[in-house]
Amino acid sequence: MKPRISMITLGVKDLPRAVAFYHDGLGLPKIDSPPSVAFFNLNGSWLGLFGRDALAEDADVSGAGQGFSGVTLSHNLASEAEVDALLEEAVAAGATLVKAATKADWGGYHGYFSDLDGHLWEVAYNPFGWIGPEDTPSV
Repeated sequence: MKPRISMITLGVKDLPRAVAFYHDGLGLPKIDSPPSVAFFNLNGSWLGLFGRDALAEDADVSGAGQGFSGVTLSHNLASEAEVDALLEEAVAAGATLVKAATKADWGGYHGYFSDLDGHLWEVAYNPFGWIGPEDTPSV
């Protein structure tokens, strides 16, 4: 049985602009994709970008969504310095800094940015344990 892979799909207003933000701006590895969608490998899951209206139509819901949707995407890193660097990288690529990195009440370190379409991303360092795939020893 093949392992199950989760994928997060974001509805975006301008697909080429969003692809440039995630690939060129944040350096995510893009996977060969059809012209109407873009896929990125997130080391254990995938990120998909799809036209916002087309994605809403596919789900049979209104594409007029407004305000906070109750969803935050998170990117976990290995140090506070990496959190600071990624937030700077995101802003340089066109993101909006929502909350500068700071010590979190749960003991970690984190900040937030919103991407070009307003999707909220938390960038965090958790000193209590690694959140992500285990490193595979090289042979």
